[in-house]
Amino acid sequence: MYQRILVPTDGSEITAKAARQAIDLAKLCGAELVTLSAKEPFPYGAISEMQPTPPQEFFDAQERIASQRVQSVLQAAAASGVPCKALTVEALHPWEAICDQAKEQGCDLIVMASHGRRGVAALLLGSETQKVLTHASIPVLVVR
Repeated sequence: MYQRILVPTDGSEITAKAARQAIDLAKLCGAELVTLSAKEPFPYGAISEMQPTPPQEFFDAQERIASQRVQSVLQAAAASGVPCKALTVEALHPWEAICDQAKEQGCDLIVMASHGRRGVAALLLGSETQKVLTHASIPVLVVR
């Protein structure tokens, strides 16, 4: 069935639920997981003499946060005996990183969470999940 499943994480409880579903599915299919966390790029347009955070400090903090996010998925996968590879990538738009990495890593399924926003909130806030659904070339399983 599925051989390589991508599960993006932002560290929230809903993405942890999606990760658990991806781990269970991977175990059932004998698939491996790829977990991904997107790091925010440095806001270079805001550079001034009064910059509150030096660029390297910003990059280090972003890497630390993203690494913690994927580490929790790695640990859960290992506890279930599912092989898992972790990636952290810098991305202005997380949905693009998810679609790009799914293709680059040879994934045949994306499992991701939906925060369940509806109506005006969904329109104003946008949805990374919706954008992945629109742009992905492989199946996407959405967990609520």
